[in-house]
Amino acid sequence: MKIEPFLAELNRLRQDTLDDPTDIESLTLRHVFNFVSYKMADFQKYLDEAEANGEFDEYKEEMGG
Repeated sequence: MKIEPFLAELNRLRQDTLDDPTDIESLTLRHVFNFVSYKMADFQKYLDEAEANGEFDEYKEEMGG
């Protein structure tokens, strides 16, 4: 799995919330998106390991891949 779909989904979720500094959902999504964006190589390594363990098999099957 590539990192881009995960970042795109996180960004979509982040944009769906109000940028409210008092809302934990907004804060969480903003900071997780920023952290993952800064640590893309580490997250890609994690995704590669998860894929090797078969964690995305059902998703890929559902998507026709």
